[in-house]
Amino acid sequence: MLTPLLALQSALAAFTVYYLGAWFTGARAAQTAPGVPAEARDTAAPSPAHLGIGLVTNFFDTLGIGSFAPTTAIYKFFKFVPDQFIPGTLNVGHTIPTIIQAFIYTAAIDVDEKTLILMIGAAVAGAWLGASVVASWPKRTIQIGMGFALLVAAGLFAWRNLGGGGTEVGTTGLEGTKLILGLVGNFALGALMTLGIGMYAPCMILVGLLGMNAAAAFPIMMGSCAFLMPVASARFVQKHAYARRPALGLAIGGIPGVLAAAYIFTSLDIYYVRWLVVGVVLIAATMMLKSAFVDKD
Repeated sequence: MLTPLLALQSALAAFTVYYLGAWFTGARAAQTAPGVPAEARDTAAPSPAHLGIGLVTNFFDTLGIGSFAPTTAIYKFFKFVPDQFIPGTLNVGHTIPTIIQAFIYTAAIDVDEKTLILMIGAAVAGAWLGASVVASWPKRTIQIGMGFALLVAAGLFAWRNLGGGGTEVGTTGLEGTKLILGLVGNFALGALMTLGIGMYAPCMILVGLLGMNAAAAFPIMMGSCAFLMPVASARFVQKHAYARRPALGLAIGGIPGVLAAAYIFTSLDIYYVRWLVVGVVLIAATMMLKSAFVDKD
């Protein structure tokens, strides 16, 4: 019997095939299309550093910290990826690890299926719109947008660490006005995710404010990301607005990171790691805004 959850996971498998096909087709087209940036044409294998970034960021991503803000900070500190290609690289590279997370958590954690499916649909719609806009932005606009997005992300991380964003008690679904508010909120988060703000902390806070328990946030936020990221990634790949080599490192290195966090280090205390992330992200935000308003490179 085809249950709603099985239908959802089957659709996710189809989205995965779509994403891989779009990436392969886009990468091939980049080799012959005129005016394609070198970052999108690069056919070299990921370096150990690229793979390590994928492993570490997706390990903590699976534990609920998120991967976009930490990855952005690393890229900015070490200049692995030009600023204008960071949003696309994040979306393209983190897609496969996020899809694996979604399969794991939608099966393991109980959440109302109607709420889950509608929230995911809203996020996908937001991502489709957001990626279309962000992929065509000039470098300085992206720097400004990501700088402020990182400041917001740091604030959300801090608030989450101080107890915001849900408790162990609460509902596993939304109805009526709360469901409408949840859909509007997830649509906005889907659009913002393409800019690099990340979805985990704000989504966890959103469902908590609407009265859901904290555990229910995991399948919603990971499922939302797993569906919206293939859509956003395809847009970035089509516009050659990403760095292929670092993205491949995130994808390949992220897989063992996800599996280790989900099945081995399930009880790891990440409280202090979250505060470290807050500090790192604040520094990265400052650097990004400095690049936009002061540096002229």
